[in-house]
Amino acid sequence: MQPTGTTLLVIDDDDAFRRDIAIRLQNCGFDVLQAGGAVAGLQQFTTHRPELVLCNLHLPEQDGFASVLHAVSAVPDASVIVVAASVDMSEAVQALRAGAQDYLIQPMADTALVEHVVKRTLDQSRLRNENRRIRERLEAANSELEDRLQELKDDQAAGHQVQLNMLPQSPWVSGEYTFERRIIPSLYLSGDFVDYFRISDTQLAFYLADVSGHGASSAFATVLLKFMTTRLLYEQRRHGDSAPIEFLPSDVLGHINRGLINCKLGKHVTMLGGVIDESSNTLTYSIGGHLPLPLLYADGEARYLQGKGRPVGLFADAEYENHRIALPPAFSLILCSDGVLDCVEGTTLRNKEAQLPGLVERCEGSMKAMLGSFGLQPGKVMPDDISLMVLTRNRE
Repeated sequence: MQPTGTTLLVIDDDDAFRRDIAIRLQNCGFDVLQAGGAVAGLQQFTTHRPELVLCNLHLPEQDGFASVLHAVSAVPDASVIVVAASVDMSEAVQALRAGAQDYLIQPMADTALVEHVVKRTLDQSRLRNENRRIRERLEAANSELEDRLQELKDDQAAGHQVQLNMLPQSPWVSGEYTFERRIIPSLYLSGDFVDYFRISDTQLAFYLADVSGHGASSAFATVLLKFMTTRLLYEQRRHGDSAPIEFLPSDVLGHINRGLINCKLGKHVTMLGGVIDESSNTLTYSIGGHLPLPLLYADGEARYLQGKGRPVGLFADAEYENHRIALPPAFSLILCSDGVLDCVEGTTLRNKEAQLPGLVERCEGSMKAMLGSFGLQPGKVMPDDISLMVLTRNRE
């Protein structure tokens, strides 16, 4: 039996046929309405909204069937079955093309066939309407998703601009020293960061940081790094009016370590930080779990600077060590994130790190040459964030 509430409408000017087909359908479990013409049928349809209309193809009113078909077709949840004499098959086919869902041929001796056609049409109509509703929901979801994606793109564009504004000028010349940097994000935003600045008349500072993870959360951590280093420099300058400023890389790493742990971001950083003292011609640097180690290129040879330390932002008891070296008259100091190793041939990390000094030597410590050797063309997508900083002094 058909579920209660399924309403049909039979429109036919043949009273005997209409009553006969109505009784057959009622016996099949349908609620059946009747109308003897198009005008009465349209009134019944407007009032009761039946799911299915069985309509005679040759109603006496002018354009009677066409008007019924037009009205019913405009309602997504309703369907039309055309009822036609066997001699009118070509017209029945035209009615199907115009929007009717099925047809019945008079006379109808088989009640089971009538029930089958009606139920099949109802099932198809319900499936079609369910597909339409699913499609509408998908379209609405896609529209909302597109709006959210646009919001995300706008947020990323704003974040990207914030990062660009935080980065130092490249190249930047201060006294005898030239700083260059290049950051290539694997996503729109980068978890790598580079900064360099003058501390005093005789001191220059720099650092390279590689935040764990990728994307917006890691990029946010770079903003925090910039804030903490700037705030630390400000505090030391404010309290250094009567004494020389002592800006030790180990203190900076310790300060950032405590700050990241207290912020509870779930992020840690590997860092390289250094201070150049122009008066003593020395470099003091500290390492916070970062690989590869910094490379010093001088007199045609490149070598790793030595040192180690824990990552920044993981261990509350972490301590960082300062290393001091004398600087040669002419040199390049190269700092890079571990993403650079993805650009170096080799099967193991150790093998790739072993090849870096030779690559720097072939490039003579030049930023431009190294970018070409690494294959870092503009717009190239990389599996990891890549940052590169080159500090040079070319004293004759």
